[in-house]
Amino acid sequence: MLVAIISDIHNNTTNLEKVLRYCAEKEIETVICCGDLASAETLEYLTDNFAGHIHYTFGNMDNDQLRDFKFADVYKNAILYKDFGETILGGKRISFVHFPEDAKHLALTEKYDFVFYGHTHKPWEEMVGNCKVLNPGNVAGEIYLPTFAVWNTGNDKFSLVRVHDLK
Repeated sequence: MLVAIISDIHNNTTNLEKVLRYCAEKEIETVICCGDLASAETLEYLTDNFAGHIHYTFGNMDNDQLRDFKFADVYKNAILYKDFGETILGGKRISFVHFPEDAKHLALTEKYDFVFYGHTHKPWEEMVGNCKVLNPGNVAGEIYLPTFAVWNTGNDKFSLVRVHDLK
């Protein structure tokens, strides 16, 4: 199974459209978003244009209208998490959060195989104990070029996709 890991969209639906087109072409079944969609309209766009499962945790730039959704509730095909999310995908225990310091704390609990985060806009991965911690970069293209990650749960390989390389 392929999983797209995205973060920091900041209402850039032009780049998000490219990401979702890539997801459709590659038959990606799940999107994990590590925060900062920024608005309810962007959540609406994401849920209307991706047919699979979406796991979304809030970031610091998500506006009050978006934060008014009930936490840990389902909205269309998305599950919304207030501070961080956790689930099992491909038999692996994963967690996702917006802030890097929270990601490190989650990794140090030794409860997860993978922890994903956003906020810095910079793609990054490192091992914290036995846990891989990964930042997919940012879809918005702010500070750094726009990127996202794809995880193949069959072999636990991650690839970084540059949004500008997509049609």
